[in-house]
Amino acid sequence: MGLMTKAALAAAVSAYAISAAPALAQEWQPDRPINIIVPWGAGGSTDQVTRVTAPIISEALGQPIVVVNQPGASGAVGTQEVLNAPKDGYTWTANAIANNATYTVTGLIPDTKIDDWHIYLSVANVPVVSVPADSEFKDFNELLAAFKERGTEITVGTAGVTSSGGMAIAGLGHEGDFEYRMVAYDGGGPAAIATASGEAMVTTQLAVEQAELIRGGRLRALAVLSDQPLQIEGADPIPPITDFLPDFPIAADYFGIFIPNGVPEEVVTTMNRIWEEKVMNSDALREYAEKNGAVFAPSYGEEARKRAMPVVIEEACSAEERGTMVNDPSTIGIDCDTKSEM
Repeated sequence: MGLMTKAALAAAVSAYAISAAPALAQEWQPDRPINIIVPWGAGGSTDQVTRVTAPIISEALGQPIVVVNQPGASGAVGTQEVLNAPKDGYTWTANAIANNATYTVTGLIPDTKIDDWHIYLSVANVPVVSVPADSEFKDFNELLAAFKERGTEITVGTAGVTSSGGMAIAGLGHEGDFEYRMVAYDGGGPAAIATASGEAMVTTQLAVEQAELIRGGRLRALAVLSDQPLQIEGADPIPPITDFLPDFPIAADYFGIFIPNGVPEEVVTTMNRIWEEKVMNSDALREYAEKNGAVFAPSYGEEARKRAMPVVIEEACSAEERGTMVNDPSTIGIDCDTKSEM
């Protein structure tokens, strides 16, 4: 699954109108700490951006927000924990929205879909194909030729099958007509570090998980899954995947915080206000995005759902095309014949 580059996506984001101010309702005043379960390991893309946004919300609510890493089954273990928790407003999750929306298609969580969540998006992220600094592969064409010739001899470090990196290499394998051997880690950060250390030959995790390693010369970035080059602060521009695979599909991959349906109305109304007033104007979040090759793109509610659906549809239908689905995308309301909602 590919992504827009920062400049292209930022232009698209600016074209959207900001959601209208929430309707007046009783303000929520939590009386104890709130848990955000990050269903991936520490240091990955979800963990990073959640630890930037959590203090903003905590200050506004006047209660601590505890970020809990609970990896397993490509994010499904922690996500299921949130779905099973009491709907009292004190247990949230964070992830890429395409994961939460398609876990049923991949068979990792039964009977769940995008509308099981109140959606609060923060940034859009982009996968990057990188190799260790001392790798034999100097550019993506060399790597692509090796994949075609050596197949499963080439190991790819990711955070799991349904992670952004896992979906990225699946898309590359499909479009490039090659096989590979995935090595799964507890998060995108650990996968990138392991690849830099030589445990895997390639990683396809997100730019934000690789930025420091690329800047530090431990990873060599070969291509960004975008149709435009990507600039990471302190590093050379990364060429777009469309230079090598012109028909590679592009869709923006949004990350954020999600609150399960069924919580009291005042929880959602208060969170909507905080997101609009604080997160959507956060210098800390903007600086994080600009430094790490992400796109500052906060939204919530119906606007967030609208932005999320293209990547949800792309991932659900890609699973069908690649033969990795367990349940048909129609079970979550997606028609892959038309690439639209049913």
